[in-house]
Amino acid sequence: MAGKPGVWIFGYGSLIWKVDFPVVDRVPGLIRGFVRRFWQGSHDHRGVPGAPGRVVTLIPLDEWKEMKDEHRAAEDCVTWGMAYRLPEDQVDQVLAHLRHREKDGYTEHLVDIFQHQADTEPIIFKAICFIGTTKNSSFHGYKPLNELAQQIATARGPSGPNDEYLLNLAHAMHELAPEAVDHHLYELEARVLSLRRTNESGSADAACPAAAAASISSLS
Repeated sequence: MAGKPGVWIFGYGSLIWKVDFPVVDRVPGLIRGFVRRFWQGSHDHRGVPGAPGRVVTLIPLDEWKEMKDEHRAAEDCVTWGMAYRLPEDQVDQVLAHLRHREKDGYTEHLVDIFQHQADTEPIIFKAICFIGTTKNSSFHGYKPLNELAQQIATARGPSGPNDEYLLNLAHAMHELAPEAVDHHLYELEARVLSLRRTNESGSADAACPAAAAASISSLS
């Protein structure tokens, strides 16, 4: 099998739901040999220097096996995402745009993409994938899930709140590959949603005494 021709980009984070470049084809699929983790610091999009957010990167399995992590399921050892074929006459422009977008620690790597988990032959060979390796200066690594969720729930940067990034990614993955197992992503989603509900409930409770005082004042 020759695979689909052309220059392809594989997105596993915001590139799944924020496609701000021209494409001529898109194919959902998975790559092997990595796990997706919110272990990359974001100082320019979902956080700022001194108060960074957290975004996803890919950890090679051989490195991940030596790291601390709450999740060790074998099903986590594939990463689902979306592949995009670039217009032949705009490859250089799109890559320049993506290199700027991914400048906070990400570098280009080549990955093979499979269409189904049971496939033995890739559907796309040597797609370009932006990965923040464990050696890049913005790699922050493991943090306990409760602390990681709290950081994501509160961080904000020029591109918006950090929890928006997480929830958009989780929503996209639920739709893109409902059969996919990603304990790390979906447990963070649940924890951040719980923090949101707690914060909203606290805000509502704080507003009630003020509303009651205003009502009493109007009667006096």
